[in-house]
Amino acid sequence: MKKPELLSPAGNFTKLKIALDYGADAVYASVASFSLRTRSAREFDLESFKEAIDYTHEKGKKFYATINAFPFNSQIEPLKCHLQTISAMKPDGFIIATPGVMSLAKQIAPEIEVHLSTQANVMNYLDAKIYHDMGASRIVVAREMNLKDVIKIKEFLPNLEIEIFVHGSMCFAYSGRCLVSSVQSGRMSNRGSCANDCRFKYELYAKNPDSGTLFRLEEDPEGGTHIMNSKDLNLSAHIDDIIKAGVIDSFKVEGRTKSEYYAACATRAYRMAIDDAMSGNFEISKYQFELNTLKNRGFTDGYLVHRPFERADTQNHISSLEEGTHQVHSISEDGEFFKCKFKIVPDEAYEIVAPLDAKIDECDNEIGKIYKQNGKFWLVFKQLISKKGKTLDEIHSGNENEMKLPIKMPEFSFLRKEIV
Repeated sequence: MKKPELLSPAGNFTKLKIALDYGADAVYASVASFSLRTRSAREFDLESFKEAIDYTHEKGKKFYATINAFPFNSQIEPLKCHLQTISAMKPDGFIIATPGVMSLAKQIAPEIEVHLSTQANVMNYLDAKIYHDMGASRIVVAREMNLKDVIKIKEFLPNLEIEIFVHGSMCFAYSGRCLVSSVQSGRMSNRGSCANDCRFKYELYAKNPDSGTLFRLEEDPEGGTHIMNSKDLNLSAHIDDIIKAGVIDSFKVEGRTKSEYYAACATRAYRMAIDDAMSGNFEISKYQFELNTLKNRGFTDGYLVHRPFERADTQNHISSLEEGTHQVHSISEDGEFFKCKFKIVPDEAYEIVAPLDAKIDECDNEIGKIYKQNGKFWLVFKQLISKKGKTLDEIHSGNENEMKLPIKMPEFSFLRKEIV
């Protein structure tokens, strides 16, 4: 079987490092200009973007630069300069959404691969062929695509790489081509400044035109109605079958605006799923457990294995966001301290989450005990001691003190505890 690439989001340099450490084969990121994620893209300036590309290549991994906004005429000249600047940094590919920008990229940097964004709505082999003929080496197919149709594209165009989204936030609009944010707040989603209006709670009314009587339609009197709030995509249970189809070259995780823990956990879960599928040890419950620890809007397997008209469960009508199953605390990059996100008390066990190939040592000292049980590592604090040497009875969210760990932990590790 062909082993697909695992492509993870890099909202900033730290998340990029985390994604690579937790098993990503490639990352995608952007600077603020000409990206669909201008808020997260501000985390990078041109200097740090170049540094990130070089760092990725030093790790033997690939870096794709996202230039997938829909430019107006007034932006064409700045876009040319932007393409020249980014191409000089030698990314492994551009992610582009429009034929005009693709043509421009091929003129300016013919040596850099072009990957066609999902925003281009490719649904069939005829459209795929046009973009392939124009120079696209890979297409990120529309999220409305069915696996059978993806197979058909691959049969027709065997040299065209195909990438699919496997996890992350979903836009309720067709292939993300939404105008609600533009109408309500003047923030244009297809130019990178979506206000996520689909996640808002709304009040709906029915009016009788004859009497003028107005009735409020409600799902939750206090919470309103989340009529456009799509559940998050989660294809982890289908990775084995998708790989066996033999047509997917890259599995993409959405999430440049998500947390560092999201970058770690989602990458880790799909790294395990891909590797296990390749070795014949696929275990759905293991990946689902990991992904359920993330904040989410509920999960759906989207349309890759079901036709759209077969689905009636892709919307979360209850809330815009739900807590995951676990509270998570981040460990410092040097592995010697941690910060509390929720609550930590002595004498309770916290699971240690680290990159899959990281080495964790067991220990038992005055600060705490680290031990292995059922294939996982756990930490029980005996004392909570701050970096400045102050001892605390317990720590709550909002405490900015860095707290000591019993021993040095692997870089970019986390502590987590199930919410009960």
